[in-house]
Amino acid sequence: MFGDFPIENKIVLVTGGGSGIGLQLTRLASANGAKVIVADLQLTPEAQQLVENTDTVVFQRCDVRIWADLEALIQLSRDKWNDVPDVYVASAGIFEPKWASFWQDTETTRYATVDINVNHPIKLTRLAIRALLETNKKGVVCLVSSIAAFGSSLASPVYAASKHALWGFVKSMAPLDALEGVKVTSICPGLVPTPLWNTLPEFRTQYSVDQMDHVSAEEVAECMLSLIQEGKYPGGAVMEITTPGPNGRRIIPPWNVSPTQMYASRARSEELVRNLIGPVREVLKKERKAKAKL
Repeated sequence: MFGDFPIENKIVLVTGGGSGIGLQLTRLASANGAKVIVADLQLTPEAQQLVENTDTVVFQRCDVRIWADLEALIQLSRDKWNDVPDVYVASAGIFEPKWASFWQDTETTRYATVDINVNHPIKLTRLAIRALLETNKKGVVCLVSSIAAFGSSLASPVYAASKHALWGFVKSMAPLDALEGVKVTSICPGLVPTPLWNTLPEFRTQYSVDQMDHVSAEEVAECMLSLIQEGKYPGGAVMEITTPGPNGRRIIPPWNVSPTQMYASRARSEELVRNLIGPVREVLKKERKAKAKL
């Protein structure tokens, strides 16, 4: 068995650690005695203060779409602490904004949502496996997913698909803890009030954010720490967390998943459905008119 894995004196790498869930996990890991590499495009003032005031927390600018940037994070760990990270957390992600939207369809070469939400965590996992095996270490990977992994969304279909992909990937990694001592897990939060919602005010209305139950980034980070440290969560463990407290959490089985309450309640509300798919219908209406003029 993989067993417990306390993070004290270990090295924790967090992509997307400059804000939101990733920042809270960084805070928690540092408070528990870990050395932390924060990888992000930039730091929020809160994260900047943490880096400046904590000797064992370092920042490395990273575009997770660039695999060389991900590899550089492991090299930074070698250079600074003469070792590779023990824990790898893929927290960076996007929620299909307009510049990377299936419906707006402005991208010309590839979907950024797939690069950031799928390719990045999968590649980080591969790099983690190689680094840990080369140094003969045990280690843990924790990928931040979403309850969208078990549902659907006409408004953000590529985002939903990206989270389904992570669920399948993590389940596929389940045997790795017994085979090679590398535990791969995932956290699937519901609505979390991160800075994302403040920077995209139109999303607040479309996704009825103020009418939905939510869970704090701090509590999500605490669940992630449990997945990382506690041996009762094996490789392949996927934890859903949708509301505060233990009743808002469940471990998702590999098969026959029942709908989460958040999806069930939204489906019953005509107002929430109208809000959600309204922008999609506007796009389709414009495209239908454009086609009719041809």
